[in-house]
Amino acid sequence: MSLNNPTRSKQNNHTISIGPFTFESGETLDDVQLAYERFGPDDAPVVLVCHALTGNQYAIGSDQEPGWWAGLIGQDQPVDTSRYQVITFNVLGGCHGSTGPASCPKGSKRAYRLDFPAVTIRDMVHAQYRALIKLGIHQVHAVAGGSLGGMQTLEWGLLYPLFMKQLYVLAATPYLSDYGIAFNHIGTRAIKDDPAWQQGDYSSNHHLQGFELARMAGMVTYRSGTLFQKRFDRSKSEPLSYNIQSYLDYQGEKIKDRFDANSYLYLLEAMNHHDIGRGRDGWKKACKQYQAKVNTISFQHDLLYPKELIDAFSNEVPGSEHFHVETDYGHDGFLVEFNHWGEWIQRKINKGG
Repeated sequence: MSLNNPTRSKQNNHTISIGPFTFESGETLDDVQLAYERFGPDDAPVVLVCHALTGNQYAIGSDQEPGWWAGLIGQDQPVDTSRYQVITFNVLGGCHGSTGPASCPKGSKRAYRLDFPAVTIRDMVHAQYRALIKLGIHQVHAVAGGSLGGMQTLEWGLLYPLFMKQLYVLAATPYLSDYGIAFNHIGTRAIKDDPAWQQGDYSSNHHLQGFELARMAGMVTYRSGTLFQKRFDRSKSEPLSYNIQSYLDYQGEKIKDRFDANSYLYLLEAMNHHDIGRGRDGWKKACKQYQAKVNTISFQHDLLYPKELIDAFSNEVPGSEHFHVETDYGHDGFLVEFNHWGEWIQRKINKGG
């Protein structure tokens, strides 16, 4: 039994070409690459993990730079990489090694930018399926993801219903609400109305103040008012500057170091159009098409993906189970406090349902 670095001793990153790929729009790119992280025994059951909006393939990461789900996945963690092989792809349209707006077509030194085809959640899933088949993987034990990753997980269960045994959908709903679309629109306008954006042909992320504002608006929806009050409590670092303001400024600056603004726009648009009922006679009828066991998790104070809508979805899916997490973190609850909900996943994933 060989191992794909299950102990996180160093970063485990790979890239695979899936060749020509045709998007839902009908446009085709000649050569699409997907970057991915892979840990665990080569012959172990596969758990496919899907990342959120500004996430990447480093769900586990390294000892020096732990990934965004390092508290959930790893040796002796709820998803144990001595027992499971875990694969995470950077999404199609992303900016951490997969083909996206910041990538250059083969033989060109100029990035696609806005010439990149519109990408949908279903495009992301189809691309990952192609990559898994190329890796020799024809079935997985489970697919899991939160937020944008949860949207992908929902589509995985409908596009390839027999490809997995289990689905874990965290902080995601069968379609994006008008409230979610509204905040995405604010972020989109902030970026596009920035003169430095230059119709997508900007020279550097670091010139984009609109990108900072987009991230700040997003951060307000990812956390709860309760958490902000407990953490900051109107505290000040200077007489006229509140710490909550400094925190948002920091988050706005930080996003420019690790994410491409055009990719951000493309993924926001993909989220806006997420609807499992599209072309399937509505989301309630789509719910009856799941063959894998569906498990959903909601988080208290999640403004974007409320418990009520996740509950409604879960109730329509035969055999689905739902778990609600009491937390002050709101939507970002799926990235923290793994001790509050990781055991629930561990019990279910290990018993096969």
